[in-house]
Amino acid sequence: MKEINELNIPDDRRYSADHEWARFEGENVRIGISDYAQDQTGEIVYVELPAVGDRFDRNQVCGVVESVKSVSDLLIPVGGEVAAVNSGLEKTPNLVNESPYENGWLIEVKPTAKREMDDLMNAAEYIEMLKGE
Repeated sequence: MKEINELNIPDDRRYSADHEWARFEGENVRIGISDYAQDQTGEIVYVELPAVGDRFDRNQVCGVVESVKSVSDLLIPVGGEVAAVNSGLEKTPNLVNESPYENGWLIEVKPTAKREMDDLMNAAEYIEMLKGE
């Protein structure tokens, strides 16, 4: 497991207490799991994602990440309609481990309320939360 100072926590994203990240990509919000989450989960062997067009309220379960040691629900940090899914994860789910912020993103949503992004933590706040765990 990585120490907190070894984690990659980019400043250009917002973070949920459940360790998902969110970042605007034009009008949509791209979502994934943080470096901390992928590190704690271990080697990811399967990712179940929703279908394009599915709708979710904030903090609803929208998918599953399975590793060699656990199964974890994905909670959507911003409600909306799924606009895109990272289909590359079907064949290569460990992209989430290798590149959680770039190639290992999970979904993009067209947000119902963009202001929900304001309720998420910035990188400094997220790091402070991790120090308490």
